[in-house]
Amino acid sequence: MRIWAKLMTDGRIRKQFVYENEEKLTYSHFFDYLTEICQELDIPTPVLTKTHIFNFAKFNHVKFPRRDFVETLAYDYLFLENIL
Repeated sequence: MRIWAKLMTDGRIRKQFVYENEEKLTYSHFFDYLTEICQELDIPTPVLTKTHIFNFAKFNHVKFPRRDFVETLAYDYLFLENIL
């Protein structure tokens, strides 16, 4: 499983990271993946809802805008894309 994480500002990638895991993608562990990605990017972890998980499952990507973060985010949004 590979997830491409991008921190975006003004439509441009400011910081990126490819998260890789030997396990098969399991949506019940999605928060764990998200936490590890955010630690690597040195940003706070956003609030994760069912809608986020459903969007990732259906469209292979999910967007976390600033309003999904409790703490301040210096970027416009975090974008996660499943690399198939």
